[in-house]
Amino acid sequence: MQDRTLAETLSRSPGRLLRRVYARFTAEALSDDPRSRDFVVLDTLADQDADSQLELAERLGINRTIMVRLVDRLQQAGYVTRTRNPANRRSYVLSITEEGRKARDAMREAVAERDARVTASLTPGERERLNELLSLLLPEPEPLRTTAYLVAQAHYRLRRMGDALLAGSGLRTRHFGSLAALETLTPCAQQQLARRLDITEPAAAQIVDELVRLGLVARGQDPADRRRYALELTPLGRQRLTTVREAAEHLQAEILSLLGPEAEHELRVLLTKLLPDP
Repeated sequence: MQDRTLAETLSRSPGRLLRRVYARFTAEALSDDPRSRDFVVLDTLADQDADSQLELAERLGINRTIMVRLVDRLQQAGYVTRTRNPANRRSYVLSITEEGRKARDAMREAVAERDARVTASLTPGERERLNELLSLLLPEPEPLRTTAYLVAQAHYRLRRMGDALLAGSGLRTRHFGSLAALETLTPCAQQQLARRLDITEPAAAQIVDELVRLGLVARGQDPADRRRYALELTPLGRQRLTTVREAAEHLQAEILSLLGPEAEHELRVLLTKLLPDP
C-alpha cells in the first residue's frame, strides 16, 4: 500500500485540531484587555522560552511593534528576562521569571469569563466532557480546569512529544504543517505557502529560513515572477518527509494509547465544534 502524504496523516490527528483551537483561543485573548495579553505571553513562555521577540510575535499573532512594548513592560515588571541568543547574536531569548509565573497564576482566575465565551458553542455537558478528555492527555491532574487552559496545556504537551520524536533531525513539531504543504505545492511562492498555512508572510519567511538552514528547502527564482522566490524541497527535504510522517504517525498512536479510539473520535468532534464553519 502506498504511503499516505504527510498532509493526509496530519488530517487524521486531533493534534492538528487542537493546534487550531489553541490558535483561535489565543487570538480571542489577544483581542481582549492588556491583562489577557499578559497572561497569554506569560503562559506561552512558562511552557517554552521564545528564541526571539519576532518568533514569539509571529507565534501569537501579535504585531511586532506591540510585542516590543509588551515585552518591555513585562521585563520592567520583573516577569520576563532577555538573554542573548547563542544561536543568533542579533536576537534575544525571552524567558519567564519566578515572579512572572506567580503573576500568570494570579491572572488565571480572571480568564474564566472569557473561557465561557469562547466555548459557547458547546453545551455544559459537552464542555465538561471535553475537559475530561483534554485532562487525559496531560501527565497530572490540573487544579484549574478552564477549557482554554486545558487546551493550551494539551497543545504544549503534544508539541513537546512531537519535538522529542524529531530529536536529532533539527526539525520541530511546528514544521509539520509547512513540510506537508511543500510536499504538494512545490515549487511555490512564499506567498502561496503563507496562504496555505493561514499565517503571515513574515511568519512563513521565518519557517522557510529554518528549513533552508537545515538543507531541506531551496529558494529558486519563480519563472512566473522574477521578483519572487520559488520554494522547492531538496532531495534531503523529500527524504525527511518520511521521518516527519513517521513521527506524526507515532504521535497519533500515542494519543490513541492515552484516549482509546472512541474517546479520540469524541475529542475530534468536540474540538471541531469550537472552530468556525469552513
